[in-house]
Amino acid sequence: MTEYVRSQKDGHVGLLTLNRPDVLNALSVELMDELIAKLEAFDRDAEVRVMVLAGSERAFAAGADIGDMAEASFLDMYERNNLARWLRIRQVRKPIIAAVSGFCLGGGCELAMTCDLIVASETAQFGQPEINIGVIPGAGGTQRLTRAIGKYRAMELILTGRFIGAREAYEAGLVTRVVSKEEFLGEAMRLAREIAQRPPIALKLAKDAVLRADESFLSDGLEYERRLFYSLFATEDQKEGMKAFLEKRKPSFKGK
Repeated sequence: MTEYVRSQKDGHVGLLTLNRPDVLNALSVELMDELIAKLEAFDRDAEVRVMVLAGSERAFAAGADIGDMAEASFLDMYERNNLARWLRIRQVRKPIIAAVSGFCLGGGCELAMTCDLIVASETAQFGQPEINIGVIPGAGGTQRLTRAIGKYRAMELILTGRFIGAREAYEAGLVTRVVSKEEFLGEAMRLAREIAQRPPIALKLAKDAVLRADESFLSDGLEYERRLFYSLFATEDQKEGMKAFLEKRKPSFKGK
């Protein structure tokens, strides 16, 4: 069986590495299920106090697996309710640090924002380009990006699909630290080890308190976003956008 998420322990730090390099770590259902299971296993492991979630030097994750969704209907998406599994990541009690290099787009950006800190390589590119394939972010992008960088910057990125580099992301408040391409994972691990020296129970409660401050009424926004995302699978533009993506051509949207 393919191991889509590799895991190892380094003292009190649990390291998880996304492992679909042939598709830039696209977030398939299988990868997400494996990731959630391993995050929850580390959350239960008394030896682990902090987690690091990394991709490759080329890509943290370039987005969702479009092939999983391209031909889906509104009813398909609503019944599958795959995005609800992301709530389980939010329920992980221990701090999670995203180590990001290269592409961090769409669902990949949403996954990084679900983590508690982001250490970025200077080559990192963040974005929510879902608008280009006929949908909107559906795993927290409209909600968490707005909270991180403010309404007007988030609106621009979500409506245009523009990517931003690590420095711009840092200045906007999305990223914790920016380091060289060679150091991004090492810096994330150093930060994790530093945090892991603090009292474990206090770490979990501190994380919970900060998230409570940041996410007041976030659940309402996430539910609304999820319904809007699923509803777009009733449009012809969604089918055209995802088909064009898979066929590597420019989409022709009709507003239907």
